[in-house]
Amino acid sequence: MAHTSTEAPDARTISRYGLIIAAVGIGVQLVLGVYYLAMAHSPQPHDLPVGVVGSAQQQAQVTDRLEQGGDFKVEAYDGAAGLVQAIKQRDAYGGVVFKGRVPTLYVASAAGPSVANLFRRSFTEAYEQELGKQVKQIVAAGSPVPAATAARLAAPPAVKDVVPLPADDSAGSSLGFVIQALCLGGSIASLALGRLGRLTQRSPKRGAGHASLLVVYALGSGAVALVAMAVFGVGDDAHHLTLFGGLALISLAVTASTAACVALFGPVGSLVGGLYFTVGLVISGSSIVPEMLPTLGKAIGQLLPPGAGATVARDATYFPDASTAGPFVVLGLYSVIGLAVILVTNTAANRSRYTWWLRRHAASGVPAASPSPPPER
Repeated sequence: MAHTSTEAPDARTISRYGLIIAAVGIGVQLVLGVYYLAMAHSPQPHDLPVGVVGSAQQQAQVTDRLEQGGDFKVEAYDGAAGLVQAIKQRDAYGGVVFKGRVPTLYVASAAGPSVANLFRRSFTEAYEQELGKQVKQIVAAGSPVPAATAARLAAPPAVKDVVPLPADDSAGSSLGFVIQALCLGGSIASLALGRLGRLTQRSPKRGAGHASLLVVYALGSGAVALVAMAVFGVGDDAHHLTLFGGLALISLAVTASTAACVALFGPVGSLVGGLYFTVGLVISGSSIVPEMLPTLGKAIGQLLPPGAGATVARDATYFPDASTAGPFVVLGLYSVIGLAVILVTNTAANRSRYTWWLRRHAASGVPAASPSPPPER
């Protein structure tokens, strides 16, 4: 009987492995820390779309002031109704409407509290500077200040929130938490279902079963997320069918694409789910609006399931007039391609085993009643 050594590794070997593990952990922390800070340490607008309604002179003044440095992209509208519709369609995050010389700021807190606060702060500063100029002119003229003028100077700037956040989600963070839960749950589910599938041999039947389970899980995941949002008063006025479809498709996009990578590359493919959670969420737009991210981060973020999902969920919840065709296409591609890979890899593996069985028995000349494929690796 062969003797199997059970001698424990010495202290030097353990220390060496410990140092390697510590170095890898520190390296991962460094990379993620630099990435997070580069993407989100100080969000700044990049071509953030805003609107303006007023005379040609007022439009020119606002455009010249806001478009310096490429922070904002200004679009002129004929009236307040046009600006409001643009905000509801997510074509603009807000804007200024002049009625005579009196400006009114239009915002949409539901599109992003940070953007709405930025607009309020910038608008208030500009408004106070303009009032300061008017006060200096009145004082320099030495004339008495009419009561109407004094009241206008003392009044705070007018602000209208076209699409406000609900009272139960005043910080606007609920959607971000929902997307996180969907991504994390989807990644774990895809790994668990994949391991369950390995209990049987690869075959078209196994592939269909795996794909069906992912679809069922996605539907249940979307339903649970919708119920959780309803319990906390988030999305009460949403288009619930669209929101449910979007939430379910987010889950399916994550689980199917992760399972597909595992099928193609083995256990290392499961890292895709981790990347969605660690890398994709910060640039998803669920917490920081895409236009406040670096240009590259915005572009990549909207091409990943967390980013496309965040856009679908926000629009279905607060902006039913906005077009969600693009994000739905992104989620659909991840889902369909992922499911297709699962089906093809199982079918191809089964076909290769059948071919192996035919060649083996043809070479040996021994007939067999049924294929007996080799065990799956």
